[in-house]
Amino acid sequence: MALSEDLFFLDPAFEGSLQSQIRQIVASAILSRRFLPGERLPSSRKLAKHLGISRITVTLSYQELVADGYLATRSRSGYFVADDAPTSTFDGTTADRTDKVDWSTALQRRYTGAPMVAKSFNWQSYPYPFIYGQADPQLFSHSNWRLCAHQALGKKEFDSLTSDYAEEDDAQLIDFIARHTLTRRGIQANRDQILLTVGAQNALWMVGQLLLGKGRKAAFENPGYPGVRDILRHTDCALAPVDIDENGMIPDLVPLDTDVVFTTPSHHAPTAATMPMARRHALLELASAQDMIVVEDDYEFEMSFLNAPSPALKSLDTEGRVIYVGSFSKSLFPGLRLGYLVGSEPLIRQARALRTTVLRHPPGHMQRTTANFLALGHYDALIRRMKDAYFERRQVMAKALEEHELTVAGSASFGGSSFWMRAPDHVDTIDLARSLKAEGVLIEPGAPFFEGPDGPRNHYRLAYSSIDSRMIPKGISIISKTIRNF
Repeated sequence: MALSEDLFFLDPAFEGSLQSQIRQIVASAILSRRFLPGERLPSSRKLAKHLGISRITVTLSYQELVADGYLATRSRSGYFVADDAPTSTFDGTTADRTDKVDWSTALQRRYTGAPMVAKSFNWQSYPYPFIYGQADPQLFSHSNWRLCAHQALGKKEFDSLTSDYAEEDDAQLIDFIARHTLTRRGIQANRDQILLTVGAQNALWMVGQLLLGKGRKAAFENPGYPGVRDILRHTDCALAPVDIDENGMIPDLVPLDTDVVFTTPSHHAPTAATMPMARRHALLELASAQDMIVVEDDYEFEMSFLNAPSPALKSLDTEGRVIYVGSFSKSLFPGLRLGYLVGSEPLIRQARALRTTVLRHPPGHMQRTTANFLALGHYDALIRRMKDAYFERRQVMAKALEEHELTVAGSASFGGSSFWMRAPDHVDTIDLARSLKAEGVLIEPGAPFFEGPDGPRNHYRLAYSSIDSRMIPKGISIISKTIRNF
C-alpha cells in the first residue's frame, strides 16, 4: 500500500529544522503503527512539492530514517517502512488526553445491557453449528447472485449504484414485492403502502418510534424475539408481556388497554409455533373492539414445508389495523439487511420521512441486485432448495432427538428452521452452551427470549439451517451426553 503525501503536514511551531521535523513525523507514525511495515512512502519529489520545500531536504530525512532502521529502500521502487522497523509499546494515553467528560451524566439514553442472543461470527469453524439465521453456503447460489450484482453495477443500470434515491425506493424491487411476494401472502398493496427498510429490525424500530411513547402500552410475546423487547423499552411506553402456548400468542391475555400488539404468527420466535386461523381472527376482533394496532412480523413464512402456510394476518385485516413486516435477510442471507414495511399510506408516509432523517435509504445497488435476483427466478429456486434441505434435516434431527430422549418444548407443525428445546430444570443452558462450545457444538441459550431476570434458564434453541444433515446425529449425541453429565 502506498502512503499518500496528504498524511504529512508541517507544524510552524516546531522547534528544529525541516529535515528533523520530517524525520520525526515518519518515526512517530511508525512507532504508533499508523505507518505499517511494507507500506511505501511518497516519493521525495511528491512530498517536497506537497510540503513546499526542497527535494534534497526530504531525501536527506529519508536517508537518516534508513540508517536508523525505520525505512528500507528497494531498487527503483522508493522508500518503504522496514519490515523490522522499531515499534513502541506506548498505549496512546497521556495526562493531556484523559477523557474528562462525565459520560454517566452526558449520556441521556443507554442502549447496552439488554439480554440478546449471542452470535458466533466464526460459526463455520465449528463442526456442529445448531445456530439460527445464518446462510448455508451449500444452498445459496453464489454464481447467480454475482451475476445479478454485476448486472446492477453495469452501465445500463448505473443509476442504481450512484443515485441518491432520497425518499424513494428501487421501483423494480417494490414492484416485485407488491406483485409477487405480498400476493402470495394474500396481501394487496400499492407502492405508496410499501417501504424498504434495513432489515426487519429497522422496520420494527420505525413502527415503535411512530406509534409508541409515554402513556402508550405495547403487548409482546413472552418468550419472544429479544429485539422487539429492546426496541419497546426505548420508546418509554408501558410493557405488557403476553404468555404464549403451543399455538403462539394468546389473545385473551392481551390487556384491553393495549395500544399496539407485536406478534409473529407464522413462526413464533423462538418456539416456531404457528397461530391457528381461529386465534388469528380472535386477535383481529380484539384489535377492532379495543382500537388496537397489530404489528405482524411474518418471518420464515417461506419455510412452511410441512403444511401450506396460513394466510397472513394482514390479508385478513379489513380495517387497516395490521402493519406487516417482511425481510429478505433470513431467506437470502443476514448480511443483506433488506426488509420491507407494509401499512396504510399515512403510516408509510411518516415512516419514509423518518427513514430519510436517519439513513435516507438502503443502498441502491443492493436493492437492484436483490430485484434482479428475484425477477430472474433465482429466489424461488433458492427457496425450493432450502425447503428440501430443511425437510431432510428436520427429519434427521427429530429422529436423533427422540433416540437421545431430549425434550422438545416447541416444534413447528408447518416447518421453520429450528426446534425449541427444554433441558432438565437444574441445567442453566448458558453454562450448557459454554461446555458444548468446547466440544465443537453451538446452541442458543433460551434465557434472552424471556422477559425479566426471573424467566426459566433451561430452554435452548437448536436450528438446522446451517448444519449438514450428516453431522446432526453426532451433534445431538454430544448434547445429550453433556446434559447427562451436568
